[in-house]
Amino acid sequence: MDVQKTRTWAEISLPALRHNAAELRAAVGPECTLLGVVKADAYGHGAPAVARTLREAGFGYLAVACVQEALALRAAGETLPILILGAADAAFARELADNRITLAVECLEKGRALSEALGPGRTLKIHVKLDTGMGRLGFPAASPEGLLAAASVMALPGLEPEGVFTHFAVSDVPGGEEYTREQFTLFRGAVEKLEALTGVRFRLHHCANSGAVLSYREAGTCLDMVRPGLLVYGVFPDETRGGLNLRPVMELKTRVAAVTHHKKGDTISYGRTWTAPRDCTLAVLPIGYADGLQRCLSGKLSVQLRGRRAPQVGRICMDMCMVDVTDLPGVEVGDVATVFGRGDDSAPTVTELAALAGTIPYELLCGISLRVPRICLD
Repeated sequence: MDVQKTRTWAEISLPALRHNAAELRAAVGPECTLLGVVKADAYGHGAPAVARTLREAGFGYLAVACVQEALALRAAGETLPILILGAADAAFARELADNRITLAVECLEKGRALSEALGPGRTLKIHVKLDTGMGRLGFPAASPEGLLAAASVMALPGLEPEGVFTHFAVSDVPGGEEYTREQFTLFRGAVEKLEALTGVRFRLHHCANSGAVLSYREAGTCLDMVRPGLLVYGVFPDETRGGLNLRPVMELKTRVAAVTHHKKGDTISYGRTWTAPRDCTLAVLPIGYADGLQRCLSGKLSVQLRGRRAPQVGRICMDMCMVDVTDLPGVEVGDVATVFGRGDDSAPTVTELAALAGTIPYELLCGISLRVPRICLD
């Protein structure tokens, strides 16, 4: 793709991705399997390229949210084991087995439906999900009935129980230490009981998400496999760094479409929410909320243009927004503006924008729409 002809684009740094993979490998040790979470199109970064790069960097597993994401990766030629973390209808059981896709199972009803749908001659790998306090999906780890139901699933024809896992609710929240440790203790105890009950030793035990990789490695949460999501993409879920030196993988850029001049007192954009306090020059950028630049950021963010910050003014439109370049003389049509960058210059970071929007970096990254091309830099 010719970037010179592109209105707005996301640059994906594969060297940064490889660097993050090496940092995570060093953090968890050589014996722990790294699972790359590539759901939501790899958090907006482009799943096929990210998956391939992580495989080449030594990751041993991938995770997605749904059947469609898993099958798309297989269609793109991905060979790593893929775990579907979310819901999947039993009607897909044979297709999943034929494509060597692993499925999380969280209740007896789902297990029975999968076993029946598989029929003879097919085996589907599963990871048993235990709920230790997230309150979302999983066999209740604290309940004897929950563990009996999990054991029943593990004995069903056609299902191969490869792994067992849980999900931490507050491992990335300051003050969540006691609850996280309680979850981990409950998980370890439930797995011990489940393995004793069934005689099955799971090959993979996993519970550490990004927050746990940062803050709870010393507590032993890495087990056989870890599931870093946001960290893979070089963004931290909170202020904790855990000794990791990560590099943001994505930069969001756009190009000046027009330069306009306005008198003091002129109003700009929908709702007339901004009035020019002086004679001013604005640059019109062809990026808006349909590209993923959230409307709630109107009047709050600045972009990097010609090495300096230019404040965005007026309401962000569906396809455009305006920035004040009065103090940046010489701005021309075609100049590149960085909406968020990698933190190595004056450009905002996605973490900074998320704070301004009152949300988390995950939402902004995943919200970059499909009409914004991803350009991989290597």
